[in-house]
Amino acid sequence: MTLPPEFLQAPIAHRALHDMGQGIPENSMAAIRRAMRAGYGIEIDIQLSSDGQAMVFHDHTLDRLTHATGPVRDRPARELCDLRLTDSEDCIPTLRQVLEVVDGQVPLLIELKDQSGGVGADDGALERAVSRELAAYTGPAAVMSFNPYMIGVMREIAPDVPRGLVTCGFIPSKWPHLSAEHCNALRSIRAYGQVGARFISHDWTDLGSPRVTELKAQGTPILCWTVTSPQVESEARRVADNITFEGYVPPIPA
Repeated sequence: MTLPPEFLQAPIAHRALHDMGQGIPENSMAAIRRAMRAGYGIEIDIQLSSDGQAMVFHDHTLDRLTHATGPVRDRPARELCDLRLTDSEDCIPTLRQVLEVVDGQVPLLIELKDQSGGVGADDGALERAVSRELAAYTGPAAVMSFNPYMIGVMREIAPDVPRGLVTCGFIPSKWPHLSAEHCNALRSIRAYGQVGARFISHDWTDLGSPRVTELKAQGTPILCWTVTSPQVESEARRVADNITFEGYVPPIPA
């Protein structure tokens, strides 16, 4: 399934249009509604609850974003949904709740967070949870992950959902839990065809990568992360077809 054209139009709000200065946390329903009102696409992150529900949350642990501690995956969805996000009135939402609110009005880019601990094979539980929720969703939605294995699983269980890889330079010092060989494989984006990916979302600082150039020449849609100013946006758009942004309000192309 190719990436719907909506993903190459309005900029995509990273973890939705959050702003803690206004009490609007990342990946919150308030940030999602704010992005929708502004007409932006929305990027969200998915972690798994202990009872197999897809939760909209970035970190593996609760410590940074809530007053609770410990892994997200150690708690059932009902407990997670009762946890308030720090300095806000919002609680952690489920993917189902987000889909009901977005309802196809703007494109939704869903990042599956690595569940393996090493960007490798996992148990497929998060992929199954996401595919269940997307099965009846008719709006523009796509999934992506740093973990190629997870995207390969999505190809098998939800072939009609557009899928892509989140990519970067994979500098070994920044990925100390991965071997240099694994970093090299991920940097080369060699799994792109193997897992049936149809787009990449690449670190904007590494858009000059020869592999990105090669994929772009083949017609691959190139998204990028995370743009934080008009100056960075101008540079990134020399290569990228669209941006994921935060920290400022970019214009929406006519």
